Amino acid sequence: MLTMSDELILKLSCPDRSGIVRAVSGAITELGGNIVESQQFGDTSSGNFHMRVETEHIADPEGFRHRMQTLGGALEMNWEINRKDRKIRTVIMASKEAHCLSDLLYHTKEGKIPIEVSAVVSNHEILRPLADFYGIPFIYIPVTKETKPEAEAALLEVIKHADAELVVLARYMQVLSDRVCEAMAGRIINIHHSFLPSFKGARPYAQAHARGVKLIGATAHYVTPDLDEGPIIEQDVVRVKHSDSVEELMSQGEDVERRVLTRAVRWHAEHRVLLNGSSTVVFD
Repeated sequence: MLTMSDELILKLSCPDRSGIVRAVSGAITELGGNIVESQQFGDTSSGNFHMRVETEHIADPEGFRHRMQTLGGALEMNWEINRKDRKIRTVIMASKEAHCLSDLLYHTKEGKIPIEVSAVVSNHEILRPLADFYGIPFIYIPVTKETKPEAEAALLEVIKHADAELVVLARYMQVLSDRVCEAMAGRIINIHHSFLPSFKGARPYAQAHARGVKLIGATAHYVTPDLDEGPIIEQDVVRVKHSDSVEELMSQGEDVERRVLTRAVRWHAEHRVLLNGSSTVVFD
């Protein structure tokens, strides 16, 4: 429930038209609220308008929600209100590589990412000690071609039990079915070891090394049924040299992967990411 003391975050998307900012700011000020931060973007190519507003001191938060319901209907608006201090319930999935999981758990423990990790799910046992170190329940769900339907049913049960709002694929090396992607649409974030769609498949850094690349990078994106084609949240690169070995590329690649994924999860949890068709709007 929202209370008067809450700092609130409103984010919204709707067809662009005049008067949206005035209507939203008017609703806030009429209820005694103060606008702490406001960002907006009108996309001329899609005709969509996106806005994120941080507020404080709204005397009647539930009244604000009702006002937004009225505005949302009139302006064909998708919107949501969240308390700024509320942590997003999250399930993290990983396979054997620890770098992304370790970075997420460390930054969460330090209070730098506003998520509450309900469980770590893996198709291998190797990362159990890492989850144990941070006091996070570790759930082992083995996956084979024959048992994939049962494994995904078990995964969906974990998500349901945790009431998870976000699933993070922290180098989880299994392709999720359309069923899972659709059940958590816009709420699964994956890290990919390149600028999409380069170097898909096995041994990406060996592929990059063989091509003599000068830049390697990573891409964090929302998961959709189209493999590695979901809306991109964040990307970054690092320059490499012709003398770097495959192992050196992997080390540098792991570093950029963890940084990109951690930023993407933080921005999502801070309600800074809005879907804009096949792309995203990410407010600072």
